[in-house]
This record gives sequence, structure tokens and C-alpha cells, in this order.
Amino acid sequence: MTLNPDKQASSTTNQVMPALFVGHGTPMNAIEENEFSLTWRELGRNLPRPKSILVISAHWETAGTQVTAMPNPRTIYDFGGFPRQLSEYKYPAVGSPELVEMIGDTVKLSKVQPDHRWGLDHGTWSILAHFYPQADIPVVQMSLDQTKGPEYHYALGKELRALRQQGVLIIGSGNIVHNLRMVSMEGRNFNIRKGHDWAVEFDEAIKESIVTGNHTDAVDYQKLGRPALLSVNSAEHYLPLLYILGLQEEQDRASFFNDVLIAGSLSMRSVLVGRAN
Repeated sequence: MTLNPDKQASSTTNQVMPALFVGHGTPMNAIEENEFSLTWRELGRNLPRPKSILVISAHWETAGTQVTAMPNPRTIYDFGGFPRQLSEYKYPAVGSPELVEMIGDTVKLSKVQPDHRWGLDHGTWSILAHFYPQADIPVVQMSLDQTKGPEYHYALGKELRALRQQGVLIIGSGNIVHNLRMVSMEGRNFNIRKGHDWAVEFDEAIKESIVTGNHTDAVDYQKLGRPALLSVNSAEHYLPLLYILGLQEEQDRASFFNDVLIAGSLSMRSVLVGRAN
């Protein structure tokens, strides 16, 4: 996908916001300039400027669906063993009581509970650090209900569609293939651009599901057998994708960016639903 970095983001007036699934990868992407973070910055310059942002992050699992409702969500450092610079980074975006209320009014599938303890984990701020480095757009994070299956998460994404018409940019943050136990020894620095055969097979199968609009295959991913079992060894990094597919309207085109596998068992494939400017 080629974007025009010189084109300025427009206002959201009378414009349906696109939606994004972002393969976030290692937390180091927050502070590094690499092919992934540079693409995030370029895309941030080309997206219509949102009124607020809703992120569904792989790193917040709860019983029930919750949303951050505090006025100033804290920056959460939910990792270890990384350079001090990473744990000193702050993403000081404010929250959005208005968006929390809109979500509560829009979602009928479940009673969405406001949360005043969590904040923005690295699934959110590591990518927004590049999309919107000024942290000048209100951000709300939504949890993954770990008691529900894939169909629930896809259906909940569908219920959030109306927010796109209200200037809300919705981002799912995870990875289509995410199995850190199977990272290749040569790829432990995450600079090796290749995937195990099963990772390539699963990544391509999900790509085909998105390209053809056959979301059933993506929702019922477990039917893909061993490649799915190895690629989604725990579902939290995969499920944010289903929200973004649920948000896709019939007229929306889906395109890909950062579509590479790294370290054998991590897919950075990301999806844009709708259009950038």
C-alpha cells in the first residue's frame, strides 16, 4: 500500500472513519525507527483526523467487556527485560467520557463496564506513539472478554460500526500469528524476515479470508487445523482482528501494510478497512 506522506489529514466532517488492525510486534517498536514504525507514522499522517480513538488491545483480558473511563489514563509497562528508555516513555493522551458513553449506548450484546484502574497498555501506546506522537487525541481502550469465543468478538465489532460515523478511529492491536514459544533461534532479535511453514500457511489463509470477504473462515480459524493451533496458541493477539473485520461494511475495501513474518512465528500483517486520504 502506497501512501502520500505530503497529504495532510482532513477533518472527520461527513466522513466515515476507516478502521485498522495493527500487528504491533515487540514493544521496542515504540521507540525504534524501523519499517513498521515508519509505516505507522506515514499512515497516521494520511488518515482522516479522528475526534477520538478506541483501541482493542491484546494485552487487556477481563471477564466481561470493559472500557477505560478515567480522564487521564496511565501508561502501563506490561513487559520486562527491555531497555530503561522504554519503561520511561509516557503517552499522555486524555480519556474520553463522551466516547465511553457512546460505546455504552451503542453496544447491546453485552453491558460494557467502565474501568478506572487499567490505562493504556503497550498494545495501545506502542503504536499510537507513531500514529499520533503528539498524544493530542483522546483515547479509550476496550478489553477482551476472555470468557467469550471468536463469534462474540466479531459480533461486538459489528455493533461498534456506528462509531465510525461519529469520528471515532477504531484500532485492533495484536498479531495474526503470535507464538513466542516457537520463535526461531536465529530470529530472537526479531530482525529475521521469515516465517515457519505453518505460520506462512495460516497468515496466507487469513489474508485470503479478508481479501474474499469470507469472514467465516477468519472467525472459525480453529478449523484450519495445525497451522491455526500453532499460530494462535493463545487467542488474545488474534481476537482484535475480528473486531476490525466486524467493522467492515460491504462497500469497504480491505488493504494490507507491514505484511511480513518475522522471527519465524510472528506476523506483522496489518489491515486497513476503508480508505486513508
